[in-house]
Amino acid sequence: MTAAMITTMVLCFALSVSVAVSIGLSAVLGIQVTNTNMLISVKEMFNSINKFPLAAIPFFILAGNLMETGGISRRLVEFAKSIVGGVQGGLPMTCVLTCMIFAAVSGSSVATTFAVGAILIPALIKHKYPVGYAAALQATSAELGVIIPPSIPMILYGVSAEVSIGELFIAGFGPGLLISGALMLFVWIYCKIKGWGKNDGDGRMPFLKAAWQAGWALLMPVIILGGIYGGIFTPTEASAVAVFYALIVGMVIYREIRISDLYLILRKSVLSSAVIMFIIANAGLFAFLITRAGVPDEIGRWLEAVLQSPLLFLLGVNAALFVIGMFIETSAAIIVLAPILAPVAMHFGIDPVHFGLIMVVNLALGMITPPFGVNLFAACTVAKISLDRIIPYLVPFVLVILACLMVITYVPQISLFLRDLAYAK
Repeated sequence: MTAAMITTMVLCFALSVSVAVSIGLSAVLGIQVTNTNMLISVKEMFNSINKFPLAAIPFFILAGNLMETGGISRRLVEFAKSIVGGVQGGLPMTCVLTCMIFAAVSGSSVATTFAVGAILIPALIKHKYPVGYAAALQATSAELGVIIPPSIPMILYGVSAEVSIGELFIAGFGPGLLISGALMLFVWIYCKIKGWGKNDGDGRMPFLKAAWQAGWALLMPVIILGGIYGGIFTPTEASAVAVFYALIVGMVIYREIRISDLYLILRKSVLSSAVIMFIIANAGLFAFLITRAGVPDEIGRWLEAVLQSPLLFLLGVNAALFVIGMFIETSAAIIVLAPILAPVAMHFGIDPVHFGLIMVVNLALGMITPPFGVNLFAACTVAKISLDRIIPYLVPFVLVILACLMVITYVPQISLFLRDLAYAK
């Protein structure tokens, strides 16, 4: 049954069937092969999305779209440029820094790609950066949207592996800052070597002026993250606060969102949310069937027999997740794999929060690796280029993220230091 399900899913992927439908069809086939009542599919799909923490997903997507339309994204770009834009290669560094700040309220890498890329990709092209490089940089930087909290994949991992979402959020800051710093250092050196960006400081606002204009935008992550860690509201409730704040700032303070804009914003958010929820529902049914078939236990025993140390286990898992992330959407991969791999990781003495960050960072790489990298498609859409033009510039960025992943994997305190400090008794 399991072999038939996996074969069907892989075949559907090869035929370019959507991720959700591929997973759902393979699950339905599994039900038919085992002569199980089809009503179980409805029950399990409903149970998969009938979880309160998942309500954060549509709210964070809506908040990101409101920020894009309401001028918050543009002001964050100007603020970031006032900090790092004055050096050679400052504009690419501005892209990374803006995505890092934007990630603290969006929770979605695709939302970050569109919101920040719509401003910075044209700016990079105007400053004579190759269009393929601009798109590759934006796609890679937007990956921070799912690593720096709040993060939709972290919410999914927490629900699937029964791990505290609050602890995952705190643990995400270390890896997020490491990757941000590594990317900024890399683009600065790369631009020095290529001779790009010597005029990146043109049109840069003074820091105080940019900070004043972006004041309300910068207050947003303070309110959201401060409220979560201060115990004022849960991560799920924080997503609704983010929507309310973005709406007030965009309509009342900046006055860039009109009543007529709300329909398009809501429509775009609903479509994005529905796609993710449909994937979650189908992946939940798939996970239920393979769990009932005993696949997690068999995988666990196999991993224990073959990878007999935590170091080898983590190396093997990273290699497998890197390949899986190329072909399976991040949310679906987490929902299917987290219940299987997290218990095995705990058997090896690996903290489930640390393992969650490893999974999220690794699978986030799938967003910038062909053939199904959603960030790549989003960046190419904004830049109006084909995917093949982005690949040559993408390889160095992938290598930088992989190097950071290895550090995150084998230096657990990068993820756990703040968590242990926050929860120390």
